[in-house]
Amino acid sequence: MKPVLLLIFIFTFYLYQGQNKNIVNPEKIENPIQKNHIGKIVFVNKTIALENLKDSDFLSSSLFQENGDLGIHAFFDNSLVNYLHQLEPNWTVDELLKNGNYQFSFYVDGKLIHKENLNTGAGIADHKKVKTTLRIPLLSSKNEDSWGRYLWMRFYMSHNGIDALSEGNHTLKIEIRPYLNASTLKTGSVIAEGQINLNVPSQNIPEHQIAIQPIQSNSGWKVSQEKINTEAIRNLNKKIAENRFKNITGIVIIKDGKLLLEEYFNGSGRDSLQDTRSVGKSFSSALTGIAVKEGYLKSENQNLKEFYNLKQFKNYSSQKENVTIKNLLTMSSGFDGNDENYESPGNEENMYPTENWVNFTLDLPITENTPGKNWSYFTAGVVVTGDILDKSVPQGLKNYADKKLFQPLGITNYKWQFTPQQKPSLAGGLRMKALDFAKFGQLYSNNGVWEGKTILSKDWIKKSFTNYFPDRQDFEGYGYLFWRKVYTVGNSSYEAFQSSGNGGNKIIIFTKIPVVMVITAQAYNKPYAHSQVEKMVQEYLLPALKMGNE
Repeated sequence: MKPVLLLIFIFTFYLYQGQNKNIVNPEKIENPIQKNHIGKIVFVNKTIALENLKDSDFLSSSLFQENGDLGIHAFFDNSLVNYLHQLEPNWTVDELLKNGNYQFSFYVDGKLIHKENLNTGAGIADHKKVKTTLRIPLLSSKNEDSWGRYLWMRFYMSHNGIDALSEGNHTLKIEIRPYLNASTLKTGSVIAEGQINLNVPSQNIPEHQIAIQPIQSNSGWKVSQEKINTEAIRNLNKKIAENRFKNITGIVIIKDGKLLLEEYFNGSGRDSLQDTRSVGKSFSSALTGIAVKEGYLKSENQNLKEFYNLKQFKNYSSQKENVTIKNLLTMSSGFDGNDENYESPGNEENMYPTENWVNFTLDLPITENTPGKNWSYFTAGVVVTGDILDKSVPQGLKNYADKKLFQPLGITNYKWQFTPQQKPSLAGGLRMKALDFAKFGQLYSNNGVWEGKTILSKDWIKKSFTNYFPDRQDFEGYGYLFWRKVYTVGNSSYEAFQSSGNGGNKIIIFTKIPVVMVITAQAYNKPYAHSQVEKMVQEYLLPALKMGNE
């Protein structure tokens, strides 16, 4: 073969092989802006389509404003599916889309702050097959709906981006890679990267917003005389005032049964009835324990068949008959309900529009999971625990809760959320003052005793504060409608069980130290709601107590 013909053959062979690497045909790259910036991420401060984008729109630096606009355009030389195909050449397009997506890395001043493998459901599947560009709003003054804004929130609020972008000048860099969950996590090379200089302005916070708020009289609590690390609390107050911890409305700390700290923010006050959402679930646990103690329930091991004719409901299975109250309290009933999965038949959002929430729950199919073995967050099951209580206690649940729990604790001002049958909903939504939520937490800290009277048995609290799912890797444990959480300060660990509700609401009862914390917040449905509160507790509130004891 002549040399020229050989070269043409080799070139054609490798060209063919290169084309063969793609599993789908990506869109043609024809836009001149994209052609000139393949492999780059460019920053913009307005919503602008690719066809209208000009070099003059690109930002090299910008004043950083949380309520402003900041977005990116990323330019690739191939589509995501083809990048994923390079990581796992034998997989189909559907397998690649089901198990992979983009990985984002955020750097501030050269330090990696957050790396996230984007949820595989984020983005449009057809776009991921052929598109070679991304337009992502990170901050939007018009609240443009985008997974990119939630990605930014997780970087900024949940993973210390807000601390890294402190007052002054900073370099923000973003890298994008493809990732695939195969037998192990596979990550490709960087397919686009870019950076911008951000100037973060200072905020002039008045002293009265930083100062520790004095505890006013008539709190209903004895006031602690113990010292607290004032610097830690002042730093926390400053961050709340700067909106670096967002939508916080109250902080209460009880130590040794006495009120040590009481702070309110964002228009909230001592008399505000705090909407703590699923914090109310833990009250179902307490009321069940009281009903067992008084003999209105034999035990939490009673089966559903003792309270309902389950053959009257849809999707009957003999396995439903064996579901116990304990299974409902530990979110392990086996019903096909998972609030963390929008496709789940038993997702709570499917329950609320129905005429009867109990019927909705008992109509659900049962899965193959053995009751008591597999945990999934299941609000509808807690509604059933409330209905069982309402059937079992004298004069119904509303009266029983007031007489046996709230009155003994001196709680007189509260509001239930009600089911369509006008029964108290134990799914959540119970509103009361932060100081009264603290009484509930202190009852558990006191092993069920309040002012010399036993309201809950010590044995019930022990059961409630047991982790029934020690093998789970995605959270630290779950008891009887209480979450287990371990906080770490320096070399010390502090186990707690806590009521937890949407927005970042918490009643935290520590198991080894005599401390109860209540944090109320309104960051409803925000991805940073719980992580920012955990950061407050671990980096400010616990150190304030620890330092105060030294």
